[in-house]
Amino acid sequence: MTAASLTTLSTVSYPFISDWLVALRALCTDEQLASLLERSHLSMGQGQSNDRVTLDQIVGLYQRAAVETGDEMMGLWSRPVRPRALQHLLTSVREATSLSSVLYRFSTFWNLLLDDYQLDLTETDDLLTLTLHPQGGAQIQRFGHMLILKLAHGLISWMAGHEVPVKHVGFAFARPNFDQDYAIIFPAPVSFGRKETSLTLRVNKISRVQVRSRADLDEFLQNAPRDWIFTRSREHTQSLRVRTYLSQTGWESANLAGAADAMNITPRTLIRRLKDDGTSFQAIKDGLRRDIAIRSLRAGLKSIEEIAQDVGFSSAANFHRAFQRWTGSTPSHYRSAPN
Repeated sequence: MTAASLTTLSTVSYPFISDWLVALRALCTDEQLASLLERSHLSMGQGQSNDRVTLDQIVGLYQRAAVETGDEMMGLWSRPVRPRALQHLLTSVREATSLSSVLYRFSTFWNLLLDDYQLDLTETDDLLTLTLHPQGGAQIQRFGHMLILKLAHGLISWMAGHEVPVKHVGFAFARPNFDQDYAIIFPAPVSFGRKETSLTLRVNKISRVQVRSRADLDEFLQNAPRDWIFTRSREHTQSLRVRTYLSQTGWESANLAGAADAMNITPRTLIRRLKDDGTSFQAIKDGLRRDIAIRSLRAGLKSIEEIAQDVGFSSAANFHRAFQRWTGSTPSHYRSAPN
């Protein structure tokens, strides 16, 4: 399974997008918001901590809400970001000649548009750090902070032609109970409760960017945010390295000892490192099976019995019980969701 397919399979918890939905409520009537969610295959009735949101759902809601609200940041900042802003941003950065120039243009662009934050770029050795400085009593919007950092990382990776390594991500808000979702978004250690939100990238100061055509720009805009919202790097945490091992190994033969061997460490060391990540081998295995099952159920091409076998269950009944434990919903609920 490729990194791209692993990205497509990834899901985040419903609370991860809760700030975004609050921002949208301020821009829409109840009927408009319900329509946006329905067309993006989301529900007003969702919101439990074990509900899952797919990449397709995030992309669908983003693309519809950015157009229909007239704000390309969908209420996430105090001033609306008018239509075509992202297009102008790409037009500016695609003329940059270095990775540091890309981020300089990025920060300059947003500093013309944002009132509640100003972006500052610092460069030391082979590191670039982008920092959000609050202006006055700026309200912290968790999803907004995540999105602008991911846009910066997505743009610089697009210009470099590969996913640029991230050294660290820091957020100026307390650690949420869905903190593990950030490992799906950022290929780096993530910390919370920092003085300011920041993104630190590893770059070579003399490295040049790829020339991007108008067609490349149009494709980036058309796909947004699909190409940059979830990370494709699978090496930055022990948890995602285990997920990669599981995706390449049959369910019956996949075990902790095999994962440790694939990572060139002892099982005891892997257990300790996963505990440091706040997870376990079984939790990662269940998470991958859950995400594969959700995608198959939404596609509607296989029976529940076939999907149960695909994710390593000997019977549909066992799969049904496990799926309900993972998501709080039945497989039938996900299979009947509109596509």
